[in-house]
Amino acid sequence: MSEMTAHPLRIVIPGGSGQVGRMLAEHFQERGHHVTVLTRGPYTARWPTVHWDGRTLGPWVETLEGADVCIHLSGRNINCRYTARNRRELHDSRIGPTRLLHEAFALIEHPPRVWMNASAATIYRHTLDRAMDEATGEQGGNEPISRRRRAPEKWNWTVELTKAWEEAFFSTPTPWTRKIALRTSLVMSPARGSVFAVLSYLVRAGLGGTQGNGRQMVAWMHERDYARALEFLIAHEEIEGPVNLAAPYPLPNREFMAALREAWDVPNGLWAPAAALQIGMFILRTEPELVLKSRYVTPGRLLQAGFEFEFPRWPEAAADLVRQWRQRNA
Repeated sequence: MSEMTAHPLRIVIPGGSGQVGRMLAEHFQERGHHVTVLTRGPYTARWPTVHWDGRTLGPWVETLEGADVCIHLSGRNINCRYTARNRRELHDSRIGPTRLLHEAFALIEHPPRVWMNASAATIYRHTLDRAMDEATGEQGGNEPISRRRRAPEKWNWTVELTKAWEEAFFSTPTPWTRKIALRTSLVMSPARGSVFAVLSYLVRAGLGGTQGNGRQMVAWMHERDYARALEFLIAHEEIEGPVNLAAPYPLPNREFMAALREAWDVPNGLWAPAAALQIGMFILRTEPELVLKSRYVTPGRLLQAGFEFEFPRWPEAAADLVRQWRQRNA
């Protein structure tokens, strides 16, 4: 049984069909809890799945009645070009379902005791000078990124999107439900299609060198610590509001990629200057912000509350993830 409680919990995960949602569902299910995933499209799983469209109320509301925990993960993948259409979908797929859940909570007699809502560490400003925790971190928006340049408009847009997401989450009171906004960094997983898988492909192809000037900070978290942190937050009833989900030791991109190359036993990697990244990301139909923005984010509240990381440092985490990858793809 899980360390977070002595009895099984009912956990509902709206939008839980993605990589992180499946990882969490498996994690909680293996520990004896009862997991239900709300999903737009059916898929084969060892836990119940219930259809919802994220736009309208329906029979899925009944899954929340008497549940212990709601972990809301809806949102179109940010890995895309920020065209007008994609911006609209990125916005609506986050804010719409969050507001819909407020409607659902108002309809049921016994709403979940804990509601965790996805958010993003990108809410903090681009910075190289100091770490950003929940208490002292500065939210981004038109901040300087060099002596001559301010943050690009697209970086400002993702900050505003995340602010609107949290506003939609916290704006409506839920007297019987504790709320936590999960300001999540890069969750590192050996699953196919994950951020770790993409970066590992670059490394093994000889393209895993420094990205940009390499000074931008990378905030990351091993998937096992991510799941354990959510357990910890469920158990600690005094914690509510925004919580940073990141390992305690972010590091510069140059060191991050070097440690990943070492884990894969690849000695060298081709440097990708910012101009080349702009072109490459355009070809890949995504945005260079994902690798060029500095996310110097630390988990102040988790550490203060006594959470202990299994993987606080990236070299050890990278080695474990490579080992898992090799086992899965032997």
